[in-house]
Amino acid sequence: MKKYILFDHDGVLVDTESWYYLAGERALADIGVTLDRERYLRDMSRGWGTWEQARAAGVDEQTIARQRAVRDRYYQEYLRTEDIEIDGVVDALAELSRHVRMAIVTTAKRVDFNIIHERRQITRFMDFVLARGDYELAKPHPEPYLTGLRRFGATPEETLVVEDSSRGLNSAVAAGIDCAVVHNDFTASQDFAGAAHRIGSLMELKDVVLHRRA
Repeated sequence: MKKYILFDHDGVLVDTESWYYLAGERALADIGVTLDRERYLRDMSRGWGTWEQARAAGVDEQTIARQRAVRDRYYQEYLRTEDIEIDGVVDALAELSRHVRMAIVTTAKRVDFNIIHERRQITRFMDFVLARGDYELAKPHPEPYLTGLRRFGATPEETLVVEDSSRGLNSAVAAGIDCAVVHNDFTASQDFAGAAHRIGSLMELKDVVLHRRA
């Protein structure tokens, strides 16, 4: 039986992945650059993002810095106005809290995270939240999840990571932690060969935690 769960955030607990992409797409369109979705997904799996395509199109770093701030404003606009709920998440966390301790390990900026959770119940189930800035090296490096283990005082063997991206999966695997990948339409085409479990929703995690499924 697992004693601890480290959750990724975007795409796992809230449906924000596509809105982050759309914010970047909109910011690049403002300067005449088209963001290719398939390349974006490949780049994200390597720990890169929107701005690789901007650089490839010849956009200078000063303009990228300006449009990065624009992207952030667009994204925060979406976070405040769009439906980003994932059905069943709160019920699943309530059930899981009877069996395990839980935390969030995310590459999200703290300011974005706080906007998302102004009126949601998710964080009340968590012992702590690690956001970008709480560790030095981002996923797919193992440091974010190794930092989570240290905060819990947990071993990899008694911990489960829940992810929706190959970048996050690779971070968990590099940290030596079993990873359950939850289905997300936006990242479904990525390579999840290293996952210990594949699940359709967080409601299936109870069986994983209690070793009721292979």
